Amino acid sequence: MITGIVIVKNQEDQLTKCLQTLSFCDEIIVIDDNSTDNSVKVAEKAGARVYKRKLDKDFSSQRNWAMEKAKNEWILFVDADEIVTAELATELYQQATQFLTELNGFYLKRVDFLWGRKIRFGDAGNTKILRLAKKTKGKWQGKVHEVWEVLGEKGTLKNPIYHYPHPSVHNFLKEINYYSNLRSQELFDKKISVNFFSIIFYPIGKFVINYFFKLGFLDGTAGMISALMMSFYSFLVRGKLWQLKYKKLTYEFGN
Repeated sequence: MITGIVIVKNQEDQLTKCLQTLSFCDEIIVIDDNSTDNSVKVAEKAGARVYKRKLDKDFSSQRNWAMEKAKNEWILFVDADEIVTAELATELYQQATQFLTELNGFYLKRVDFLWGRKIRFGDAGNTKILRLAKKTKGKWQGKVHEVWEVLGEKGTLKNPIYHYPHPSVHNFLKEINYYSNLRSQELFDKKISVNFFSIIFYPIGKFVINYFFKLGFLDGTAGMISALMMSFYSFLVRGKLWQLKYKKLTYEFGN
């Protein structure tokens, strides 16, 4: 008995296919962050239980709140731009049943597809994420780039989950601008320091690692754009973090 949970905001185009691949779940829950498109109607048409709740810049809080609504012990988290293949559905259902008492969670391999190309290398290559676990064995941590901290033994499933992020470069830029706002504020709240050198050289190092050391260049133009975008994201996070600190200092000295 598995509950599938999807956190969504204005993703009606991707949500339909995502929910179709969760038909094996005994229960499907969609947490909607006040969407202004037809995401709620799409979810209801697919038979999901829909709850509306403002994200309030905290993804972990949203996910932990969603788990409280689930009736089953095993929870599967899937994003609206991800799909569960038939092979993965069969495997995770069998594994969750087989290891009901032995393991508390499972890592899923994730394969990204960017503009029709399968991404094998770079920042998105060889990614494993903890998405299937018992709801009583852990909590999500971190306001953005959140991690499911699950206690006890965990396994890894063989078949991957498919991820279709950033339908366009415009969307890619929009998302990294949004997430860099959240991440910089999170680092600021944790009193993480930033300086000129980290603002300039960390993003450069990020690009070199993803594009050369992690072989992102083998993914062609899509791999190059992805490496550049993730480097730019790193720059935005640190630049915005510096701006937050500068504003604080200006306010303190001004008063």
